[in-house]
Amino acid sequence: MRGAHNHAVIGPFVHHIDPVLGRVDGLYLWFYGLSYTLGFFEVFLWFRSQRKRLGFSIVEVYDISILLAACVVIGGRVVEVIFYEWPYYLAHPAKIPWIWLGGMSTHGLLLGGTIGTAIFCRIHRRPFLTVADALVIPGAFLMGVGRIGNFIDGQIVGGITSMPWGVKFPDTEGFRHPVVIYDAIKNLLLVPLLIAIRRRSPKRGVVMANFIFWYAFLRIFVDLFREYPTRLFGLATGQSLNLFMSAIGLLLWIWFARAKRVVIEVRPAEGGSAILWPRRVFLAAILLICLVMPSDWTQDVPRRYGKRHAGLQHSWMYPAIE
Repeated sequence: MRGAHNHAVIGPFVHHIDPVLGRVDGLYLWFYGLSYTLGFFEVFLWFRSQRKRLGFSIVEVYDISILLAACVVIGGRVVEVIFYEWPYYLAHPAKIPWIWLGGMSTHGLLLGGTIGTAIFCRIHRRPFLTVADALVIPGAFLMGVGRIGNFIDGQIVGGITSMPWGVKFPDTEGFRHPVVIYDAIKNLLLVPLLIAIRRRSPKRGVVMANFIFWYAFLRIFVDLFREYPTRLFGLATGQSLNLFMSAIGLLLWIWFARAKRVVIEVRPAEGGSAILWPRRVFLAAILLICLVMPSDWTQDVPRRYGKRHAGLQHSWMYPAIE
Protein backbone atom coordinates (compact mmCIF):
# COMPACT_ATOMS: atom_id res chain seq x y z
CA MET A 1 0.00 0.00 0.00
CA ARG A 2 1.35 3.41 -0.91
CA GLY A 3 0.78 6.61 1.04
CA ALA A 4 -1.35 9.32 -0.50
CA HIS A 5 0.58 11.92 -2.45
CA ASN A 6 2.13 14.85 -0.66
CA HIS A 7 1.19 17.95 -2.69
CA ALA A 8 3.56 20.88 -2.84
CA VAL A 9 3.34 23.89 -5.11
CA ILE A 10 6.59 25.40 -6.35
CA GLY A 11 5.97 28.71 -8.08
CA PRO A 12 3.37 28.13 -10.79
CA PHE A 13 4.09 24.40 -10.90
CA VAL A 14 2.59 21.54 -8.94
CA HIS A 15 4.57 18.43 -8.18
CA HIS A 16 3.39 15.39 -6.25
CA ILE A 17 5.87 14.05 -3.73
CA ASP A 18 5.17 10.74 -2.07
CA PRO A 19 7.70 10.16 0.73
CA VAL A 20 6.67 6.51 1.06
CA LEU A 21 8.58 4.14 -1.19
CA GLY A 22 6.33 1.26 -0.28
CA ARG A 23 5.17 -1.00 2.50
CA VAL A 24 6.38 -4.48 3.37
CA ASP A 25 4.38 -6.45 5.93
CA GLY A 26 3.35 -3.40 7.91
CA LEU A 27 6.75 -1.74 7.57
CA TYR A 28 6.93 1.55 5.68
CA LEU A 29 9.93 2.33 3.48
CA TRP A 30 10.83 5.99 2.98
CA PHE A 31 12.70 8.17 0.51
CA TYR A 32 14.32 9.84 3.50
CA GLY A 33 15.73 6.51 4.63
CA LEU A 34 16.82 5.80 1.06
CA SER A 35 18.96 8.95 1.16
CA TYR A 36 20.91 7.42 4.06
CA THR A 37 21.28 4.13 2.21
CA LEU A 38 22.64 5.86 -0.89
CA GLY A 39 24.90 8.12 1.16
CA PHE A 40 26.44 5.28 3.16
CA PHE A 41 26.96 3.25 0.01
CA GLU A 42 28.70 6.24 -1.56
CA VAL A 43 31.01 6.41 1.47
CA PHE A 44 31.89 2.74 0.90
CA LEU A 45 32.64 3.38 -2.78
CA TRP A 46 34.72 6.46 -1.90
CA PHE A 47 36.96 4.59 0.52
CA ARG A 48 37.30 1.70 -1.90
CA SER A 49 38.52 4.18 -4.52
CA GLN A 50 40.93 5.73 -1.98
CA ARG A 51 42.41 2.42 -0.79
CA LYS A 52 45.80 2.88 -2.45
CA ARG A 53 46.29 6.45 -1.22
CA LEU A 54 45.27 5.57 2.34
CA GLY A 55 46.90 2.13 2.41
CA PHE A 56 43.61 0.48 3.37
CA SER A 57 42.83 -3.19 2.93
CA ILE A 58 39.38 -4.14 1.66
CA VAL A 59 38.61 -5.29 5.21
CA GLU A 60 39.32 -1.79 6.50
CA VAL A 61 37.07 -0.33 3.80
CA TYR A 62 34.20 -2.47 5.06
CA ASP A 63 34.98 -1.79 8.70
CA ILE A 64 35.01 2.00 8.41
CA SER A 65 31.83 1.91 6.30
CA ILE A 66 30.05 -0.24 8.88
CA LEU A 67 31.25 1.71 11.92
CA LEU A 68 30.45 5.03 10.29
CA ALA A 69 26.93 4.04 9.26
CA ALA A 70 26.08 2.48 12.62
CA CYS A 71 27.47 5.37 14.68
CA VAL A 72 25.87 8.03 12.45
CA VAL A 73 22.42 6.50 12.98
CA ILE A 74 23.00 6.08 16.73
CA GLY A 75 24.39 9.60 17.10
CA GLY A 76 21.53 11.16 15.17
CA ARG A 77 19.05 9.34 17.34
CA VAL A 78 20.70 10.15 20.68
CA VAL A 79 21.00 13.89 20.02
CA GLU A 80 17.40 13.99 18.79
CA VAL A 81 16.21 12.33 21.98
CA ILE A 82 18.26 14.50 24.37
CA PHE A 83 18.01 17.95 22.77
CA TYR A 84 14.69 17.87 20.92
CA GLU A 85 12.30 15.31 22.43
CA TRP A 86 13.57 14.58 25.91
CA PRO A 87 10.21 15.12 27.69
CA TYR A 88 8.54 12.59 25.40
CA TYR A 89 11.26 9.94 25.67
CA LEU A 90 11.59 10.44 29.41
CA ALA A 91 8.01 9.18 29.56
CA HIS A 92 8.58 6.51 26.88
CA PRO A 93 12.20 5.29 27.30
CA ALA A 94 11.51 1.93 25.65
CA LYS A 95 10.90 3.71 22.34
CA ILE A 96 14.32 5.36 22.15
CA PRO A 97 15.81 2.70 19.82
CA TRP A 98 12.72 2.57 17.58
CA ILE A 99 14.23 4.39 14.60
CA TRP A 100 11.24 3.44 12.46
CA LEU A 101 9.23 6.00 14.45
CA GLY A 102 11.32 8.89 13.12
CA GLY A 103 13.50 11.44 14.84
CA MET A 104 17.09 12.08 13.73
CA SER A 105 19.27 15.12 14.51
CA THR A 106 21.68 16.39 11.85
CA HIS A 107 24.19 17.56 14.45
CA GLY A 108 23.97 14.09 16.02
CA LEU A 109 24.84 12.52 12.69
CA LEU A 110 28.10 14.48 12.65
CA LEU A 111 28.88 13.53 16.25
CA GLY A 112 28.20 9.88 15.49
CA GLY A 113 30.39 10.00 12.40
CA THR A 114 33.26 11.38 14.49
CA ILE A 115 32.89 8.64 17.10
CA GLY A 116 32.68 5.92 14.45
CA THR A 117 35.87 7.19 12.81
CA ALA A 118 37.68 7.29 16.16
CA ILE A 119 36.66 3.70 16.91
CA PHE A 120 37.88 2.56 13.50
CA CYS A 121 41.22 4.31 13.96
CA ARG A 122 41.67 2.77 17.41
CA ILE A 123 40.94 -0.74 16.14
CA HIS A 124 43.11 -0.54 13.02
CA ARG A 125 45.77 1.82 14.45
CA ARG A 126 45.23 4.45 11.78
CA PRO A 127 45.88 8.21 12.28
CA PHE A 128 42.55 9.83 13.05
CA LEU A 129 43.21 13.11 11.23
CA THR A 130 44.26 11.37 8.01
CA VAL A 131 41.11 9.26 7.97
CA ALA A 132 38.88 12.18 8.99
CA ASP A 133 40.28 14.36 6.21
CA ALA A 134 39.32 11.66 3.72
CA LEU A 135 35.92 11.00 5.29
CA VAL A 136 34.48 14.52 5.35
CA ILE A 137 34.38 14.67 1.55
CA PRO A 138 31.86 11.82 1.09
CA GLY A 139 30.34 12.95 4.39
CA ALA A 140 29.35 16.28 2.84
CA PHE A 141 27.72 14.38 -0.01
CA LEU A 142 25.84 12.21 2.49
CA MET A 143 24.52 15.29 4.30
CA GLY A 144 23.41 16.82 1.00
CA VAL A 145 21.55 13.72 -0.13
CA GLY A 146 19.91 13.47 3.29
CA ARG A 147 18.53 16.99 2.95
CA ILE A 148 17.02 16.10 -0.41
CA GLY A 149 15.31 13.24 1.41
CA ASN A 150 13.96 15.76 3.93
CA PHE A 151 12.48 17.81 1.11
CA ILE A 152 10.83 14.82 -0.53
CA ASP A 153 9.26 14.06 2.82
CA GLY A 154 7.96 17.62 3.11
CA GLN A 155 8.27 17.90 6.87
CA ILE A 156 10.91 20.58 7.52
CA VAL A 157 9.61 23.96 6.38
CA GLY A 158 10.95 27.49 6.40
CA GLY A 159 9.34 30.82 7.07
CA ILE A 160 6.70 32.39 4.85
CA THR A 161 8.12 33.97 1.71
CA SER A 162 6.92 35.83 -1.38
CA MET A 163 9.90 34.63 -3.46
CA PRO A 164 8.99 32.80 -6.69
CA TRP A 165 10.63 29.60 -5.46
CA GLY A 166 8.48 29.45 -2.34
CA VAL A 167 6.92 26.05 -1.68
CA LYS A 168 3.35 25.34 -0.55
CA PHE A 169 3.68 22.46 1.88
CA PRO A 170 0.74 20.43 3.20
CA ASP A 171 -0.71 21.57 6.53
CA THR A 172 1.15 24.90 6.45
CA GLU A 173 -0.10 28.35 5.62
CA GLY A 174 1.34 30.28 2.72
CA PHE A 175 4.44 29.65 0.62
CA ARG A 176 7.55 28.67 2.57
CA HIS A 177 11.29 28.83 2.10
CA PRO A 178 12.56 25.36 1.06
CA VAL A 179 15.26 25.51 3.73
CA VAL A 180 16.34 21.90 3.31
CA ILE A 181 17.03 22.54 -0.38
CA TYR A 182 19.17 25.52 0.65
CA ASP A 183 21.03 23.25 3.06
CA ALA A 184 21.35 20.46 0.48
CA ILE A 185 22.95 22.85 -2.03
CA LYS A 186 25.29 24.15 0.66
CA ASN A 187 26.37 20.63 1.64
CA LEU A 188 26.92 19.47 -1.94
CA LEU A 189 28.98 22.59 -2.72
CA LEU A 190 31.26 21.68 0.17
CA VAL A 191 32.45 18.61 -1.78
CA PRO A 192 34.46 20.50 -4.46
CA LEU A 193 35.59 23.02 -1.82
CA LEU A 194 37.02 20.29 0.42
CA ILE A 195 38.69 18.55 -2.53
CA ALA A 196 40.37 21.85 -3.47
CA ILE A 197 41.51 22.41 0.13
CA ARG A 198 42.93 18.89 0.30
CA ARG A 199 45.01 19.55 -2.82
CA ARG A 200 46.34 22.88 -1.53
CA SER A 201 46.98 22.05 2.11
CA PRO A 202 49.22 19.08 3.00
CA LYS A 203 48.68 19.54 6.73
CA ARG A 204 46.60 16.94 8.52
CA GLY A 205 43.29 18.02 10.01
CA VAL A 206 42.83 21.12 7.86
CA VAL A 207 40.25 19.51 5.58
CA MET A 208 38.28 18.17 8.54
CA ALA A 209 38.39 21.54 10.32
CA ASN A 210 37.19 23.33 7.20
CA PHE A 211 34.27 20.94 6.91
CA ILE A 212 33.25 21.49 10.53
CA PHE A 213 33.51 25.26 10.22
CA TRP A 214 31.91 25.81 6.81
CA TYR A 215 29.13 23.28 7.42
CA ALA A 216 28.02 24.97 10.63
CA PHE A 217 28.86 28.59 9.74
CA LEU A 218 26.94 28.56 6.46
CA ARG A 219 24.06 26.74 8.11
CA ILE A 220 23.63 29.69 10.47
CA PHE A 221 22.43 31.73 7.48
CA VAL A 222 20.34 28.87 6.09
CA ASP A 223 18.61 28.40 9.42
CA LEU A 224 17.60 32.06 9.53
CA PHE A 225 14.84 30.96 7.15
CA ARG A 226 13.84 27.96 9.26
CA GLU A 227 11.21 27.76 11.98
CA TYR A 228 12.47 25.84 15.05
CA PRO A 229 9.88 24.68 17.59
CA THR A 230 12.45 24.37 20.42
CA ARG A 231 15.05 26.69 21.98
CA LEU A 232 18.42 26.21 23.65
CA PHE A 233 20.29 28.95 25.54
CA GLY A 234 17.76 31.52 24.34
CA LEU A 235 18.22 30.69 20.64
CA ALA A 236 16.64 28.21 18.28
CA THR A 237 18.11 24.83 19.21
CA GLY A 238 19.71 24.30 15.81
CA GLN A 239 21.26 27.77 15.84
CA SER A 240 22.84 27.23 19.25
CA LEU A 241 24.42 24.02 17.98
CA ASN A 242 25.51 25.79 14.76
CA LEU A 243 27.32 28.52 16.72
CA PHE A 244 29.05 26.01 18.98
CA MET A 245 30.12 23.87 16.04
CA SER A 246 31.36 26.91 14.08
CA ALA A 247 33.55 27.98 16.99
CA ILE A 248 35.03 24.49 17.33
CA GLY A 249 35.69 24.31 13.58
CA LEU A 250 37.38 27.73 13.51
CA LEU A 251 39.64 26.90 16.46
CA LEU A 252 40.62 23.58 14.89
CA TRP A 253 41.28 25.27 11.55
CA ILE A 254 43.65 27.79 13.14
CA TRP A 255 45.33 25.09 15.22
CA PHE A 256 45.99 22.69 12.34
CA ALA A 257 46.96 25.44 9.88
CA ARG A 258 49.65 26.69 12.30
CA ALA A 259 50.92 23.23 13.19
CA LYS A 260 54.05 21.84 11.62
CA ARG A 261 53.56 19.56 8.68
CA VAL A 262 53.76 15.94 9.73
CA VAL A 263 54.65 13.39 7.08
CA ILE A 264 53.10 10.03 7.85
CA GLU A 265 54.23 7.03 5.92
CA VAL A 266 51.32 5.04 4.58
CA ARG A 267 51.36 1.74 6.46
CA PRO A 268 50.77 -1.37 4.34
CA ALA A 269 47.26 -2.71 4.65
CA GLU A 270 46.66 -5.54 7.07
CA GLY A 271 43.89 -8.07 7.37
CA GLY A 272 43.48 -8.64 3.66
CA SER A 273 42.93 -12.35 4.18
CA ALA A 274 40.14 -11.93 6.73
CA ILE A 275 36.73 -13.34 5.91
CA LEU A 276 34.66 -10.71 4.11
CA TRP A 277 31.21 -12.24 3.88
CA PRO A 278 30.12 -11.38 7.48
CA ARG A 279 31.11 -7.76 6.84
CA ARG A 280 29.24 -7.71 3.55
CA VAL A 281 26.13 -9.07 5.24
CA PHE A 282 26.39 -6.59 8.10
CA LEU A 283 26.86 -3.60 5.80
CA ALA A 284 23.97 -4.72 3.61
CA ALA A 285 21.79 -5.10 6.72
CA ILE A 286 22.52 -1.53 7.83
CA LEU A 287 21.78 -0.18 4.36
CA LEU A 288 18.43 -1.98 4.35
CA ILE A 289 17.54 -0.94 7.91
CA CYS A 290 18.02 2.71 6.97
CA LEU A 291 15.10 2.40 4.53
CA VAL A 292 12.60 2.25 7.42
CA MET A 293 13.61 5.65 8.82
CA PRO A 294 11.12 8.47 8.18
CA SER A 295 11.93 12.13 8.61
CA ASP A 296 10.58 14.48 11.25
CA TRP A 297 10.12 14.12 14.98
CA THR A 298 8.89 10.93 16.59
CA GLN A 299 5.82 12.67 17.99
CA ASP A 300 4.81 13.66 14.47
CA VAL A 301 4.89 10.09 13.16
CA PRO A 302 2.29 9.00 12.34
CA ARG A 303 0.16 11.77 13.83
CA ARG A 304 1.08 14.40 11.25
CA TYR A 305 1.96 11.85 8.60
CA GLY A 306 -1.53 10.44 8.95
CA LYS A 307 -2.96 13.88 8.21
CA ARG A 308 -0.76 14.39 5.18
CA HIS A 309 -0.91 10.87 3.80
CA ALA A 310 -4.35 9.33 4.08
CA GLY A 311 -3.03 5.84 3.39
CA LEU A 312 -0.66 5.92 6.35
CA GLN A 313 -2.13 4.06 9.29
CA HIS A 314 -1.00 2.82 12.66
CA SER A 315 0.37 -0.70 12.39
CA TRP A 316 2.45 -3.10 14.39
CA MET A 317 5.48 -1.06 13.39
CA TYR A 318 3.73 2.26 14.08
CA PRO A 319 1.93 1.99 17.42
CA ALA A 320 -0.01 5.01 18.51
CA ILE A 321 2.04 7.94 19.70
CA GLU A 322 0.59 9.10 22.99
